[in-house]
Amino acid sequence: MSRREFPIHHLQHYLPSGTFETVLQYLRQYKVHLTITRERKSILGDYRHRTHISNHRISINGNLNAYSFLITLLHELAHLLTFEQHGNRVQSHGREWKTIYARLLDHFLKNKVFPQEIERELFVSLRNPAASSCAEDDLIRVLRKYNKGENENRLVEELPEHTLFRTDDGRVFQRGEKLRKRFKCTEVKTGKVYLFSPVHEVEVV
Repeated sequence: MSRREFPIHHLQHYLPSGTFETVLQYLRQYKVHLTITRERKSILGDYRHRTHISNHRISINGNLNAYSFLITLLHELAHLLTFEQHGNRVQSHGREWKTIYARLLDHFLKNKVFPQEIERELFVSLRNPAASSCAEDDLIRVLRKYNKGENENRLVEELPEHTLFRTDDGRVFQRGEKLRKRFKCTEVKTGKVYLFSPVHEVEVV
């Protein structure tokens, strides 16, 4: 995993305007070692709690747009605050974490940090925050609009039926019909059928 070490004030380049000072207060108060990494396909961010030999550690993908970056960072900070209050005695994304995450988000919502369409989806997510920081499909769709540059990848739901696409691991699938919330897709090499999230990003073959 490629990491970048940089002066803390550079963090403001990854965050929405007006949020740096508040975020910095949390990082300093809890002595967080923050790392910005290259894109990781399976996760957007990661948290490791403090030990007797190391501080709290948070890593965030550096390719995220500013709003996704902040949401992901708040997700991981919620893990930190949950650990501070409850240790390892509660579930990772249980009631305690959801309450803390909602409170963190609410502070930034009250300060009108997010565009209205993102704000609307975040209010929905506050009712029951998902385990993944951007797991809600509608929130993913909205946040994707703010990505920098051209994204050659497509969402599975955007592909016409029978379209061939490639996943990050190099496997090729054919998009099939939609079954309730997911799409039935067949791996070309094996003929096995898999269910894909409608907002899963893939490369068209």
